Amino acid sequence: MNRITGISGIKADWSGQEQPLKMSVLTCFFQRAGWPGRVVFYAGARAAAAPLWPGRLVESPHPESIFSMADGKRGGYDPAAYAPVAVTVDLVVFAIKRSELQVLLIERGIDPFRGAWALPGGFLLPGEDLRAAAGRELEEETGVEASAVYMEQLHTYGAPGRDPRMRVVTVVYWAACASLPQPVGGSDAALAALVPIAEIRGRDFLLAFDHKRIVLDAYKRLQSRLETTTVASRFCGPRFTITELRTVYETIWETELDPGNFQRKVRDNECFSKVGVRAPAPRPEFLRAMFSPPPAEVEVEIMPAAAPPPDPAPLAFATLSQPRGGRPPSLWTASESVTSLNSPIFRSGRRRPRR
Repeated sequence: MNRITGISGIKADWSGQEQPLKMSVLTCFFQRAGWPGRVVFYAGARAAAAPLWPGRLVESPHPESIFSMADGKRGGYDPAAYAPVAVTVDLVVFAIKRSELQVLLIERGIDPFRGAWALPGGFLLPGEDLRAAAGRELEEETGVEASAVYMEQLHTYGAPGRDPRMRVVTVVYWAACASLPQPVGGSDAALAALVPIAEIRGRDFLLAFDHKRIVLDAYKRLQSRLETTTVASRFCGPRFTITELRTVYETIWETELDPGNFQRKVRDNECFSKVGVRAPAPRPEFLRAMFSPPPAEVEVEIMPAAAPPPDPAPLAFATLSQPRGGRPPSLWTASESVTSLNSPIFRSGRRRPRR
């Protein structure tokens, strides 16, 4: 096993002959395996074979490191020489219920922090992808299927001491859901519930670990993402009115927006498309009975002959038969492929008082 290192211009020796390196080489490995041999070199984060020698492609996350590839050894690297570090995933799931932005929390059923509110999440399993782990923990601890929410990765938190058990690094996802089903506690969660963000932001509301900081960071990210993406539509159904979309913005931003300006912004963005109109709601039965003329036979029986019933007011009846508000509202949808707004919607307007 011969190891050759160099940069562009340095010559490598192979079987007594000098061969110029044709590309910038950080680390080069040469292994005699019969003629013509094998050479693999690393340039940046990509791996390729030298043009003068046959070779196989190898990916290396650390091209500056020098490892011995013979017999599966790793240059004396011993995993046991380093302190163990665990990886977890946590989720901040947002939903709008009763005109309030709420966060899905669980009550921990195990130590540490037994009985405290926390975010749903758990340890990464061997061979498991981060996003898959987030979806699994969401379903196990709350009963909410991962397919029902929209997820984005938020941040990685790894401060020493954030978990009293051991050194734990957590990867956090934030999620938005239009119609969140009733959460049910499961796995190591005693119970799951939606809690208003206004309550969580209060000074007296405590969360396990560093989860309160994580919730507040996710809330800021959500508010920011509303300005440049279509994520607000994730809180609506597949089809929504501009008024419903504006309500999402106002609820999350705690700001009252001008309806005319907001409608113009939505129409200017190519990622929103008009798909039809909403059918007017049928008139309730009691209204039909109240404003419809009674049958003639009933009219003769209950009214005295000397006092004939007055004629119904045709104008008033015609007005009541029309749906209030004029034309039915238009329905819109957001593009699945294009999520960035070409005309950003910025926070402006009169700030709502906190509840």
